[in-house]
Amino acid sequence: MSLFSRAVTALVVLCLVSGCAAEADPAESSKHTATGGPTAPVPPPGKEAVSIRVPLDDYDPSPAELEVIDAAEDVLTRACMRRQGLSWKLLPRAAARDAEPRNRRRYGVVEPGIAQVYGYHLPADRPTVARRAVAEAKRRKALDEAEKKAAYGPEGRPGKTTGGCLKKAEERLLEDVPDADFDLLDDTIGATYEQSMKDRSVVRVFRAWSVCMKRAGYHYADPMQALADERWLKGSKVSKAEIRQASTDVRCKKSTDLVPVWNAAENRIQRAAVKKHSAAFTQLRRAQHAWMTAAHQVLDKS
Repeated sequence: MSLFSRAVTALVVLCLVSGCAAEADPAESSKHTATGGPTAPVPPPGKEAVSIRVPLDDYDPSPAELEVIDAAEDVLTRACMRRQGLSWKLLPRAAARDAEPRNRRRYGVVEPGIAQVYGYHLPADRPTVARRAVAEAKRRKALDEAEKKAAYGPEGRPGKTTGGCLKKAEERLLEDVPDADFDLLDDTIGATYEQSMKDRSVVRVFRAWSVCMKRAGYHYADPMQALADERWLKGSKVSKAEIRQASTDVRCKKSTDLVPVWNAAENRIQRAAVKKHSAAFTQLRRAQHAWMTAAHQVLDKS
């Protein structure tokens, strides 16, 4: 599996173990607020989310880094399409400041300002991310059959590439990326997260958070249960009840120090995992650095 696919897999694994909320199609979320009304300014990520870091972040590309890789693949795809006499319109770049914080939902909803607007739903895309998503949807719609097959391979649609210029662009970026144990990264992301939830300090803080929530009439054993509650995963509209609960959730996390306690436990567990497989993680870091270097070189020449 390619490095890009491994990175995406790692993010999916994290979502599976952390109960990430469902997200609407990016092109659609750029047109509406979470309440289904007209477009409104999307607040920037809160410092509570931006400040969350774990050791494995050093081996896995962030959303902002993935945008750089996507942009480089876009440039390489255009060159490939042009060699076949076909057009390919480059997408506008998304600003790093608009990228989703890497660990935004790692411990559930943690941003008061976001909870008060979106509840447990993911916020709508920030401006330049939304612009890119809309441009990508328009480009895809405008492609004729020959262009689709040239870009995406025989099946002619993204996500199902068995060839095509997009696949060639991905392979081009990976030419000088050294081999590394990406299965280890995937497994460690999921395993250390699950292990952190069983840590004694985390179990204690979960109990304190649960008591705080119970006082307000909400009954959950841990924050992931609240985040994954099916009542909040149905549809795109955010109810007042959802906002009230999410805001209480954030306040209870703050009053019990849940985020720093959980983050400290996860950092300790991840550091031990990295130390145990130090040679493999050193190689993973080299692969990550080589991948990003290749992407920046393509963009610098474009």
